[in-house]
Order: sequence, then structure tokens, then C-alpha cells
Amino acid sequence: MPVVKIVELMGESPTSWEDAVNQAVRAASQTVRNITGVEVTNMTASVDNGKITKYKADVHVAFAVDGT
Repeated sequence: MPVVKIVELMGESPTSWEDAVNQAVRAASQTVRNITGVEVTNMTASVDNGKITKYKADVHVAFAVDGT
């Protein structure tokens, strides 16, 4: 049975919360191998003049640890 580690990240996007999640996973995949899943734990946004300017998603990225 593999051992799974979880890291907490925040992704940001000017487009959407979905893109913010994708940005976090994309960034993690540059240095983390064996990503098996993602859990969105919180979604927030920055607002300027009554409009959303930046979407933010807090995520937990899970990955299998090598050698287990």
C-alpha cells in the first residue's frame, strides 16, 4: 500500500476559481511527481471597484511517496 503525502497550496487566477485550482496543480507538478488528487478547501477572491480581479483557491494536493 503506497504512502500518500499532502501539501497545501494556493492558486491564483484572473479568470476563474477552476483556473486557480489548475494553476496550483500545474505549479506543483513541476517539482512533485505522482500527484494522485486534489481537494479544494477554500475559495476566495480579491475585489476592486465592485469587480472580482483575482480568484484564489486553497488546495490540498496529494501524491504517492516514492519507495513505499
